[in-house]
Amino acid sequence: MKKILVVVGGGRPNGNTNQLVDAFIRGATKAGHQTEKISLNKMEVKGCIGCNACRYGKPCIQKDGFNELVPKIREADLIVFASPLLFWTLSSKIKAFIERFYCIAEEDCNPPYGRYEKYPVKDAALLMTSADDLFWTYEQAVSYYKFAIINYIGFRDKGMLLAGGCGDTNGKPQIDQTNHLQAGYEFGKTIY
Repeated sequence: MKKILVVVGGGRPNGNTNQLVDAFIRGATKAGHQTEKISLNKMEVKGCIGCNACRYGKPCIQKDGFNELVPKIREADLIVFASPLLFWTLSSKIKAFIERFYCIAEEDCNPPYGRYEKYPVKDAALLMTSADDLFWTYEQAVSYYKFAIINYIGFRDKGMLLAGGCGDTNGKPQIDQTNHLQAGYEFGKTIY
């Protein structure tokens, strides 16, 4: 059994992204994993301000919801980053959450090229939804995920589910008219 933390960075409560997350959680739970869903719509997580007060073992000085999430991040085997596609990338809420990982970094006297510190080793996955489903729709979001989460922080990629073609942006989710919910369930069920 693995501990899976699913962090939802925006979207409507019953929108496409939340429906995809719920399908993933049903699959992961069916496979025997312990899951927890955190909505960044329900808590404030500010972006990093670059003050460096948190360096190596000190908590972030910002008093917001992120400090409550640090123990959950440390305990999780897998962190699933879930976001609607907004302006061709991840939501600002999920990016602020990722920036704050800076305060859980540890000193590394001999860091690999391009990295200044080390982070706890975790698995990561990406769930995204969008109205568009063009060949380039997720290019910027995937690039950010791969660079920031996988290459820089050093998490192990467990895969992505990029659910394009979920309807227009009129506020009416249409993911249920696609095969993405079944794919989300299967992704959760087979993540390990």
